[in-house]
Amino acid sequence: MSLIKSISGIRGTIGGKPGDGLSPIDIVKFTYAYCATLPSRKPQPASGKKYKIVVGRDARLSGAMVENLVVGTLMSCGVDVVKIGLASTPTTEMAVTFSGADGGIILTASHNPRQWNALKLLNDKGEFLTAVEGKAILDLAETEDFCFADVDDLGTVEEKDFTSEHLDAVMALEAVDAEAIRNAHFKVVLDAIDSVGGIIMPQLLERLGVECVKLCCEPTGNFSHNPEPLPANLIGLSGTVVKEGADLGISVDPDVDRLAFICEDGEPFVEEYTLVSVASYLMERAAARAKAEGKTLAEITAPYSPVTVSNLSSSRALRDVTEEYGGTYSAAAVGEVNVTTMMRSKGALIGGEGNGGVIYPAIHYGRDAMVGVALFLSNPAHKKMQVSELKKTYPAYSIAKNKIQLSDKALIDKILSRMKEVFASEDINDIDGVKISFESKRSWVHLRRSNTEPIIRIYSEAPTEQEAEDLAARVIAIAEGIIKE
Repeated sequence: MSLIKSISGIRGTIGGKPGDGLSPIDIVKFTYAYCATLPSRKPQPASGKKYKIVVGRDARLSGAMVENLVVGTLMSCGVDVVKIGLASTPTTEMAVTFSGADGGIILTASHNPRQWNALKLLNDKGEFLTAVEGKAILDLAETEDFCFADVDDLGTVEEKDFTSEHLDAVMALEAVDAEAIRNAHFKVVLDAIDSVGGIIMPQLLERLGVECVKLCCEPTGNFSHNPEPLPANLIGLSGTVVKEGADLGISVDPDVDRLAFICEDGEPFVEEYTLVSVASYLMERAAARAKAEGKTLAEITAPYSPVTVSNLSSSRALRDVTEEYGGTYSAAAVGEVNVTTMMRSKGALIGGEGNGGVIYPAIHYGRDAMVGVALFLSNPAHKKMQVSELKKTYPAYSIAKNKIQLSDKALIDKILSRMKEVFASEDINDIDGVKISFESKRSWVHLRRSNTEPIIRIYSEAPTEQEAEDLAARVIAIAEGIIKE
């Protein structure tokens, strides 16, 4: 059994003893702590009476049980609940603002297998809590100093579905060219991994006039394969795309905030290139308008800046396509809240993560696969290109993922510090571990500590797979030498 507590929420396998797995007691404690810290985040409820919290969940098998515990605890704390049931993570985020709520709790373990579930915590903007806010909840949950509302002050429950409102907002985006998509007569295969993507994504595709062949779209929670949208887990999708003669395949994770595509020939578009493609479409479109109208790029993208943001472990291809059209790229520490914080500070037009997460501030500050699909399809619809041809227009890179297992956590800081010394002549970024960029070879390696294990994760990228693996091997050899000292 596993239970992982972090500033962004609590995640664990269902069952086991309290503190060992994600037990009912852990769920109640953590939900109570979230309620008890509400006044520190927002002194007065939005309604002027009771605080109101949105609760949404993916379709995993433990979802209803966890939902009942969370909703009951919120009510027992005197908090009103907007229960939206089966809903994607971005829908739950947007429901917070749609309903004028004071926060939200998403019940999903994202790409983790069926035995996992989690509570992810939102503020009144439908965005993830800050590190300071998350730590306050963790600390309070451990005190077990609980005090619940009496019978006259219990919260109430309102049930509502915000799927249509979410899709209305996506369709209203100026950059989504629904007419061009309809005229392209796309046929796609959708793999929704037996979760909530099977509810919302077909509705979006229908609005866009896209023919949808459904694969794993019944929200049973019995995942038909490993739910992380990586090429090795999408063999069935690839085969169905070819068999159906589809224009592309679409894969989402169980809570629909990550997105990956399969080309018409069955080959992966590659998860890292989801954000690259969408950002390139927006930047190219803005640059063309700036030229046609005799304006600067910044004038065209206003009120946002021609800036893109991703985390340090994401592909360099995003920087390349951004700079190609006159924009600026910035890198944030790993973690969605870090990316969105950087995006706000830069006024970024678009951002996200290399795991297929697209964040488009014009709609909301959260990863959203529906937004990603609508923007992505607009690109080949305009260019009248096959998806495999579109992929070839982007810079080609390959990422390798490795790790160093350590017996002593104290070695982590020693290794990271020594790496900065060894590669002092290169471009180094140490806001999250150590990232070393080799500009002459258009490659980089990023070393960062695991939050839960004595491990250093090593991501490396280069123009070819072999070069990326060689770079990782070079760094691992240096680390092993330090360990032996």
